[in-house]
Amino acid sequence: MWVLLLGALCLGAVMAALGMFSKAQVKTLKQLGIWVGAIGGLLLAALMLFTGRGATALWMLVMLGPLVWSWVVERRPPGIGGFGGMGGGAVPPPRGAMSRAEALEVLGLKAGASAAEVKAAHRRLMQGAHPDHGGSDWLAARINQARDVLLG
Repeated sequence: MWVLLLGALCLGAVMAALGMFSKAQVKTLKQLGIWVGAIGGLLLAALMLFTGRGATALWMLVMLGPLVWSWVVERRPPGIGGFGGMGGGAVPPPRGAMSRAEALEVLGLKAGASAAEVKAAHRRLMQGAHPDHGGSDWLAARINQARDVLLG
């Protein structure tokens, strides 16, 4: 009986984890993968050290450490850490005046859209494109410019 209860508890935990995984943002999943890989590598090196394979563990850290570090630094967005300064990456200047048709296309609206529709489309698109949520500075600037053209 207790085996069934333990199995149901494990199944519930797996289902909850999958639910959280499906709602997580890509940026968060990438960070989780980096942390799991780093901790797993350190645990493997510690296990090898404790089982008398210290030379192999040291070789593994020396040879693979810089490779893993280069992957982490290579995938880091511009403006985060290093000597790139504080804050996010620079937003490129707009290409010039955006036409009303182009603004409608950026927001995915049809001609004659109301101000409420423009605001709703802007809010919906910015939820995924905002730089604070792993989106692009350039795309967020384009969405804001489209909103300003249609509402201004």
